[in-house]
Amino acid sequence: MDVYDKAKWHYEGDFPEDLDDFQGYVHTGMFLGWLIDQDLVSNRFKKEYPEQIKLFKQRELTGAQVYQQALDGILMLEDISEIGNRFGIYYFNMDNGEYLMDYENMLGTNLPSLYHVPDTWENYFKLKELLDSKFEEWQKLIN
Repeated sequence: MDVYDKAKWHYEGDFPEDLDDFQGYVHTGMFLGWLIDQDLVSNRFKKEYPEQIKLFKQRELTGAQVYQQALDGILMLEDISEIGNRFGIYYFNMDNGEYLMDYENMLGTNLPSLYHVPDTWENYFKLKELLDSKFEEWQKLIN
């Protein structure tokens, strides 16, 4: 596995017709934002995208906007640090990780689909709290 997710897999797949393609970036973008906040992105990512990191941390760009603008909607292993990848393979894995289920349960209740989750800071901070907790639990498992 070299690629965690591609936005086009979503907006070119089973995607609600009434939504803008950008909504296909939101769920992975929020995870990318959390990785940035936790300093779990790779050194290469830090060198190539310092402005996007700064703007994210200043809350001027959302994680989904960074995912779209910097990574062209493709999150790869090389974008994430070693510890970030170890956690990502465990938790964010689209085939058997818990991320999408947690994301939908946290932010997608009463929405037509997980793609309808608005890309807001309020939603990010709710998810961030959950991700912080999941990361802490995972660290206890591996130590």
